[in-house]
Amino acid sequence: MATAARDTLCFAGSEEADEAVRGTCEDASICKRFAVSIGYWKDPYIQYFVRQAKERKAPEINRGYYARVHGVSQLLKVFLKKTECNCQIINLGAGLDTMFWRLKDENLLPKKYFEVDFPMIVARKIYNIKSKPPLSKPIMESHSGESFLIDAHSLDSSRYSILAADLRDSSELEEKLKKFNMDTQLPTLLIAECVLVYMTPEQSASLLKWAANTFQTAMVINYEQVNMADRFGQIMIENLQRRQCSLAGVEACKSLESQRERLLLNGWETANAIDMMKVYSYLPQADVKRIEGLEFLDEKELLEQLMQHYCICWATKDSCNLGLSNITF
Repeated sequence: MATAARDTLCFAGSEEADEAVRGTCEDASICKRFAVSIGYWKDPYIQYFVRQAKERKAPEINRGYYARVHGVSQLLKVFLKKTECNCQIINLGAGLDTMFWRLKDENLLPKKYFEVDFPMIVARKIYNIKSKPPLSKPIMESHSGESFLIDAHSLDSSRYSILAADLRDSSELEEKLKKFNMDTQLPTLLIAECVLVYMTPEQSASLLKWAANTFQTAMVINYEQVNMADRFGQIMIENLQRRQCSLAGVEACKSLESQRERLLLNGWETANAIDMMKVYSYLPQADVKRIEGLEFLDEKELLEQLMQHYCICWATKDSCNLGLSNITF
């Protein structure tokens, strides 16, 4: 969880820095696949994107990913309920995420689901979709109308789009999303998992401000590091630097308060932030008990330290009075 945190986007610096973070996309996806393979949660689609891990992952890593996947999913599903699925989701830096397919299985698809990432990640994902029927079939089943586009760096159906864009350039991002029928009047959920931390504070502020100004009714979910000023946080930073991956946006990750403040300063009406230890305690405890029985955890203190250095933040603006500000765990 510490070193395989992000998943794909390192927009702050050089091509070498971008490459380092693209590499962690693979790490994170492999960690998820391993956790799924030993029963932490069900995801029949991750196997079509990454190979099985060559070695076991530590129990604290598996539990960390469990809390992350379930925490984000829980907030997302409350948003879908509040909007009655009459909404759109934009996953920023989606990597090899499988949420679209899992939502379709649960009959919870929004009006449209967008994914944005590096061209290289997008090309790989599209290749997997094209070559694997269990991925392509659900997209075709949910598609209606004549317009269906697929090329090396983009895919656009009536319910699912994946496109390559630079999150540092909001006007380019908006232009590409609108080309694929993003609707600024529709309630919109934006998801960013370990994305903003790899952008400079100015770049992430610009992205958050763009989202708050573009959509009348919206929510953003941000999963990333927190409490990074202490010794454990410094070790996490050093581990990533050894892989040529610097956390350009770590300034906003000082505390839960700094995370909330960034959201409020950039146009959001309400903002919340809680660390992953607390998220873990809010998840359905019967299932938590089940996964805790899957494997022995020797390093309880390490798990707590890891969980206290990641957080979920969410912010809302609600011109339609859908009750978005009441969304919580």
